[in-house]
Amino acid sequence: MSDAERERLRPFLPVSNRRCGRWRDHRQVIDGILHRVRTGVQWRDLPERFGPWKTVYERHRLWSADGTWERLLQQVQAAADAAGEIDWDVSVDSTIMRAHQHADGAHTDPPPALASKGAEPTEHQGETAWQSLHARLVEVVREVRAWAAPAAGSPPSST
Repeated sequence: MSDAERERLRPFLPVSNRRCGRWRDHRQVIDGILHRVRTGVQWRDLPERFGPWKTVYERHRLWSADGTWERLLQQVQAAADAAGEIDWDVSVDSTIMRAHQHADGAHTDPPPALASKGAEPTEHQGETAWQSLHARLVEVVREVRAWAAPAAGSPPSST
């Protein structure tokens, strides 16, 4: 996460209540979460530069469960819209595509890892800070929704 993105996101991030001790730096943890979402790496295989993998996992899990990611995305969208940096044009198409019933669960390889440490992904270069931050939060929220969708339809477990 760039310095500009961090500064724009800072007012929206949760603050530690100091009862549970100090939180690890949000920037480092969010970078770890974004790295995992972008590459598909297992939590335990996160590079050490993001801190302990369990800290990154727990923060992602907690923020997914309490809706923090959704709120962050909404707040960043609202701020970017106020700054005039979001184009809300929508294209609607009535085309219908049919796929075979077995086409849904194809296995895919995760995207390749970045070439160098700390390199900015090419898909976010040339964007404003709001656009880049918005795109990254959309990636995380999509992953959270995909993760939560199977659990929503499953029967409650009793353990």
